[in-house]
Amino acid sequence: METLVFLFPQLNFFAPKEEAYFKMLCPEDLLAPRMKASNFRLKDKKSRLSLLLTKSGSHENISPGKKTATTNNNISPEAALRWSDSFEDLIRHSDGVESFSQFLRTEFSEENIEFWLACEEYKTIDSEIRLISKAKHMYSVFIEAEAPKEVNIDYASKVAIQKTMASPTNTCFDAAQSKVYSLMKKDCYPRFLTSDIYLHLTKRKGPGTTMYRRRSRSCVFNEPRGEATSDSSDWL
Repeated sequence: METLVFLFPQLNFFAPKEEAYFKMLCPEDLLAPRMKASNFRLKDKKSRLSLLLTKSGSHENISPGKKTATTNNNISPEAALRWSDSFEDLIRHSDGVESFSQFLRTEFSEENIEFWLACEEYKTIDSEIRLISKAKHMYSVFIEAEAPKEVNIDYASKVAIQKTMASPTNTCFDAAQSKVYSLMKKDCYPRFLTSDIYLHLTKRKGPGTTMYRRRSRSCVFNEPRGEATSDSSDWL
């Protein structure tokens, strides 16, 4: 079926004012503009989605609950319990680093452990070209103002690092790494030990639950009188 469309003469500058125009349009002609508009809206939605994914920021847009579900179930409770002895025991093991990293993600502060690990790798580089490239990359990601994963260190330390970027050495990040390490040890580590991630690994349900700790082989105390007797038992 064809449709009659009235065209105003004012839209044609060369047409007399008293002249009117008529044009017969078929359904295909009327459908084309609608299809173009639909395609434009679809492309606009795809463009917005791509922009949203690109602007992920310095942290992953992931629910903390989803991250905790990825905890390594192959870690034995006994091994996890040893991590409570000290922060050094925790980060000495790859499983400990991974579990601690998962916890930091739930607090949106994973840049701390990422920077510390990057510094550990950086100190092993023996190529001058790679050293310069890695130093500039670390500075742009972790140190400079408004960096995507800027770590929490003082301004003086940032300035000191910036001055070394012209000729970086293996030790130019040592002071900053030490500050971040201290921050994780004093601030993040105690909270990790009471987090759901760690309690799940140690098969504990929360504060107050009996924690099985290694006891000295030399002696134990009988209750209730507290008399010392020899005992070869390792565990409660």
